[in-house]
Amino acid sequence: MRSLFKYLLIVSLSCTLTLSANAQANYLKITEYRVYFGWAKRFLQDWMVLRRFENAGRQYMMLVNPQTLETRIDEPKDYQIKPMTMEEARSFFKSTPYQRALSKAEKQSVMTQDAGIEMGMPKESGISLTADLCPSHRPLDKKIFTDIFSEFQKVEKPAPIALSITGIWMRQHPGDLEWLKQMERKGEIYITWINHSFNHRVSKTLPLKENFLLEPGTDINYEVLETEKAMLKNGLLPSVFFRFPGLVSDQQLVNRITDFGLIPIGTDAWLAKGQQPQAGSIVLIHGNGNEPVGVNDFIDLLRSKTRAIAQKQWLLYDLRESVDDEFESAN
Repeated sequence: MRSLFKYLLIVSLSCTLTLSANAQANYLKITEYRVYFGWAKRFLQDWMVLRRFENAGRQYMMLVNPQTLETRIDEPKDYQIKPMTMEEARSFFKSTPYQRALSKAEKQSVMTQDAGIEMGMPKESGISLTADLCPSHRPLDKKIFTDIFSEFQKVEKPAPIALSITGIWMRQHPGDLEWLKQMERKGEIYITWINHSFNHRVSKTLPLKENFLLEPGTDINYEVLETEKAMLKNGLLPSVFFRFPGLVSDQQLVNRITDFGLIPIGTDAWLAKGQQPQAGSIVLIHGNGNEPVGVNDFIDLLRSKTRAIAQKQWLLYDLRESVDDEFESAN
C-alpha cells in the first residue's frame, strides 16, 4: 500500500510539474493549428482533446479535464488517444461538468446580449472576477491588480482573476502583458485566460444584430484560433472559456463557439453599468484603461469587504472551479 501511495504521489507531482512547465512555455513556431476532438487517457485520467498543432517539428495537443475544466498542452506520445467527432466527444463526456456547462450556455443563447454562463457558485459568499482586455491605446489599469493583491495576500494567495484577452491587445501591449505574467510568476495573482476574439471589431453605427462578431464577413475561425495561437506564442495557457466582444451574440454564433469546445461566459454584474454583484456573481470590469467607473466601483467594493475578506467570509473564486462546482452535481 505504501509503495502504491508513493507511486501515485510521484505521478501526481510529475503531472503538476509538467502542467506548470507547459503553461509557461512559449510556442513560437506554431504550424498546422487546428480543431481536433477526441478522448485521451494518461495515468488513469480521462481528457478531451480540443486542438492539435506542431511547433518546431514536434506534435502537441490542447486538452481539457472535463471534471475540473483545467486545460493543458502536452505531446500526444504519452497518451492513449481515440479521435472523435465533436458530437461523439460530447456524448462520451456528457455527464461531466464541462459538457453540462456547454449545454447550459447553448440554452441561454437566445439573448442578443450576455448569452452564456452568468453565475458561478450561488451558495458561496464571494465572486468570480473577470476583466476584459479589449483593444485600447491606453495602458493597463494596474491598480486593479495591485489592490487585489493588497486585499487578499493574507487570506488568498495567489488571488484568482480571469482575463478576457484579445489578439490586438497582446500585440499592442507586450509590456503590460509581461507585467501580468510577472505578477503571476511571483504568486500574487492566478490568471485564467479567456479568449475574447482577435480583432474585437465594433461599429458605433451598426445595430447589435450586425455588430461585433455578428458583423457580416467576420471570419470566426480566425477570431478564435488566431487568438489561441497568440496566447500560446506569448506563453499563456488558453482556457475553455470565451467571452463575446460587447457581450453580443445570437443563437448561431453561440453554437459556433461551442463547436470549438469553448464555453461562453457572460456576466450578471457589469459594474460600470451599475449592476450589483450577488453571491456567486461573475463580475465584469475592463482593465484596458477605458472604463475608470467600473474599476473604481470594484475598488470600492473591495474596500467595503475588507473585514469580510480578512475573516475569509468574502473571497475571489477561480472561474474554472466556480463553473465546475456549479455543474458538478447538476442533473
